[in-house]
Order: sequence, then structure tokens, then C-alpha cells
Amino acid sequence: MSSSPALRPETVAVTAGRPAHVPDQPLNTPVHLASTYVAGGELEYGRYGNASWTAFEDTLGALEGGRCVSFASGIAATSAVLDLVPAGGVVVAPRHSYTGTVLQLDDRAAEGRLEVRYVDVTDTAAVIAACEGAAMLWFESPTNPALELADTAALAAGARAHGTLVVVDNTFATPLRRRPLADGADLVVHSATKGISGHSDLVMGAVVATDDALVERLVGRRSLGGAIPSAFEAFLALRGLRTLPVRLDRAEATARELVDRLTGHPALEEVRYPGFGTIVSIVVRGGAEPADALVLRTSLWIHATSLGGVESTFERRRRWAAEADTIPAGLVRLSVGLEHPDDLAADLVQALDSLD
Repeated sequence: MSSSPALRPETVAVTAGRPAHVPDQPLNTPVHLASTYVAGGELEYGRYGNASWTAFEDTLGALEGGRCVSFASGIAATSAVLDLVPAGGVVVAPRHSYTGTVLQLDDRAAEGRLEVRYVDVTDTAAVIAACEGAAMLWFESPTNPALELADTAALAAGARAHGTLVVVDNTFATPLRRRPLADGADLVVHSATKGISGHSDLVMGAVVATDDALVERLVGRRSLGGAIPSAFEAFLALRGLRTLPVRLDRAEATARELVDRLTGHPALEEVRYPGFGTIVSIVVRGGAEPADALVLRTSLWIHATSLGGVESTFERRRRWAAEADTIPAGLVRLSVGLEHPDDLAADLVQALDSLD
């Protein structure tokens, strides 16, 4: 008997996490609004499980190549993963990371719960060397908002040689562009608030792993801490995940076109793009003042801090006090949405032209 061929990610995004194909069964897992279950089964109580979570987790897990545990937010997922670090353990992390992650690390370090070693994630040898004696290596690729790329496979191999747990935040790349577990990572973290759900209407997080013991520890942290997603948000996140392939392809094509059109503009010092994804960072000439002016002079681009939605948003990242001081003061992070590229480019260029 021949085995079925492996399905492409686009097909998995649509077909995974569905109810069985039987007459009168709905195509989608309904929203399960339940806090209490009849005793005698595995669930018992709403903090321990929900069919709406399971449908989402089955789909994202299939795309990443592991088992998924969903959380109330990306930062809740981050917190649960950092709880795996033993008291006083060392975490190696990029100096350029999502500010919520940096704040979590710094807060725990200030309390003496762990030690942080910040590194340049593009210096592979230095990162691996920093992993000696470390409990965890945490990194993003691309980094937020510098858009630096890490050599995931080399870092994972080097870190594991030191006995270091490897965690990759895959929010920017999504499992359609990078699959860190296949490159040797132990855990993959997502802010499902962003591109996975894709509509700027929910807050949710997820962690994916291949090791069953790690998965069970994460489930335990979620149950004890209570950082559970709502059933309705899980339903919406899965609905968004179904269309991730087409949304990502469209927004990514627009991002590439914007990079071509913006490169060389006299108001910009630099245009950063890792070659894939929907995030572009531009560095406005003159620093903070003209960058702050830029984000107030558009009609389509929305000044907002989140990303990954169908609408295009942007912000100057150093307006946040926690952002690394090695990020240029004039860096503006663009999250490219689904509007027509000509309209987005015209709106941004007119705003840049007005800075002269």
C-alpha cells in the first residue's frame, strides 16, 4: 500500500484541523464556549482544553512540523518558554529583538531569576561561543526591527553542542518562509496576533515543539498560569491562518516592489529588507524629527505599533524607550498589507518628498 504524498503548506493551511468529513458535519470546528465539562474525560475544566484551541493548534503544528500549544498572547507564550530556564540560568539573545521579549528578559534578570547575554545574532561564531554554560538561546530571524538574518541551522547545531535549548521567534517569517524546527531548533514561538491571524482583531500566541516532554511542560505552564486563549480568538486565528499563503504572497510581492521604488530616495539613508516577508525598515535621513513627521503625512499608511494585518502600518521604533539604542533614531518599520502597491508607493513617496 503506497503512502500519501506530503501535502504542500498551502494545502495544509486549508485542510488541517478540520472535523471529519461525514454528512452534516460542519466544515469548520465551531466556537466552543465552555468553562465546564462533564467529568470523566480528559478536559474536566475550561482552563485545560478547548476544541477551538485544538483545531488551531493542529493546523499551526502541522505547518511548523511539531506540536503546538496556544496562549493568550505572544508575550504569554514568551513567558511560558522563559519559565523553562532554571533559576539563575543564562539566556543568550540578540541585542536587536522584539521589545516585549527584551523587557521580559531584563525584568527577570533584575529580579535575579536569570542572566542575559546580549549578542549580535549575525556573528554566528560569537553567538555559539556565548552559549557555553547557557540554558537557552533565543533569537529571531529576521530580527525586529533591524531585519538581520541569523544562520539558524549553524546556531542550533552550535548551541546544542553546548547543551543549550534553542528557541526561535518565527513571527516575521511564518512557517511558510522559515521552519526553524527543521533546522534544529527545539521551540518555535509565534505572536499569532500578527501575520498568522492577519486581521488586527485579536491577541494570541503559540509555541511549537517536537519533543513531547517540552510540549507537556508548556501545557502545564499554561494551565497553572491561566494564560489561555479564548475560544473565539482561537476560531478567528485559525480562520486567518487559512488564508496566510495568499495574503503572504500578495503582501510580500508588494514589499519587494516598495523596496525597489524606495531605494535611492533622497530622504532615506537606507532601505532594509531580508529578501522575504512583509516587513521593510527604512531609515529616514535626519533622524527622529523627520521620521516622526513622515508617519503623520500619509493617508493610507496607518501609524500603529502592530504588524502583519491586511492594512499597511508603520512606526518609528525608537519612539519606544525600550528599543535598543543601536537602532537608528530615524528607523521606521513598515508592515506591508494588501492595498495596491501603486497606491501604497504613491502615498509613501509623497510623504517622503514633503520632508525635503
